Amino acid sequence: MNTSAARISGIGSYVPEHILTNEDLEKLVDTNDEWIVQRTGIRERRIAAEEEFTSHLCIRAVEDLAASYKGTLNDVEMVIVATTTPDYPYPSVACLVQNHFGLERAGALDVNATCAGFAYGLHLANGLITAGLHKKVLVIAGETMSKVTNYADRNTCILFGDGAGAAIVEYDPESPSFEGAVLGSEGSGGKHVYRSGLAATLDGMQLEGEGKIYQNGREVYKWAVRTVPEGITRLLEASKVNAQEIDWFVPHSANLKMIESICEKSSIPVQKTLTSAEYYGNTSSATIPLSLQLAQRNGTLKFGDRLIIFGFGAGLTYAGLMLRWGVKD
Repeated sequence: MNTSAARISGIGSYVPEHILTNEDLEKLVDTNDEWIVQRTGIRERRIAAEEEFTSHLCIRAVEDLAASYKGTLNDVEMVIVATTTPDYPYPSVACLVQNHFGLERAGALDVNATCAGFAYGLHLANGLITAGLHKKVLVIAGETMSKVTNYADRNTCILFGDGAGAAIVEYDPESPSFEGAVLGSEGSGGKHVYRSGLAATLDGMQLEGEGKIYQNGREVYKWAVRTVPEGITRLLEASKVNAQEIDWFVPHSANLKMIESICEKSSIPVQKTLTSAEYYGNTSSATIPLSLQLAQRNGTLKFGDRLIIFGFGAGLTYAGLMLRWGVKD
């Protein structure tokens, strides 16, 4: 079992106002509500306004966190933002957030682990605090996936939405949140889901998409339903925890049918999952904090609950954390 001195002590989230329904998508591509729900479980997704970017969503998520957090943000020493859709290549979203809140002594950096980004951010925060380097870290995950989605591609446009979530991780050796971690990557699968940039080829393959998301859904699905259950088993063993002791499983909400398959192949029943995809869609790195916030708000997730969060996505990369929920009502 890992030794930790860090507790997740605050949570917040934000989604844009505009709703894009399955019926709306029927007007754009050859699809329908029944087909989308059967294959993904998604009914709606939120879409950022034309002049609303990832930093704006992240700032609103932090404001939401601050409204319920019993401490202060003034002593935050590091801002970590997980995103694949920053406002600019630089300055980072973390710097934009740091400036907005006047966190004068806080370091700031963005991390790109795609849909595993929030789990990676929490893992980094735990490491920094447990090592004694910092006392309080603000971890944010935010995405404006709509701005990089091709709405003529019916295989991807039905999936993605926009949103952000934020968490405070602070020094608390008496009741730490972090009980174990498994991380990994399979870079050879990068060609199955990507967004093209400066380079025109990957592993000798000509890239598609012209800056929009490209995904080979079948290959990504096969990888996820194989890799995530194996990762859960490793995480349970590393944490010396039985599956029956898990209160909640919080996977990346890529696709609710994919989550059902993952649960079938693991030792965790689907009834113990917390998700956000049905009404928010796949918000990449933001799906897990959105799921946590929804469950916190409706009273499902309670202080002291033991949960597994598991992010997985493009790269290919994944991260699973065993946590004790540290946010008090």
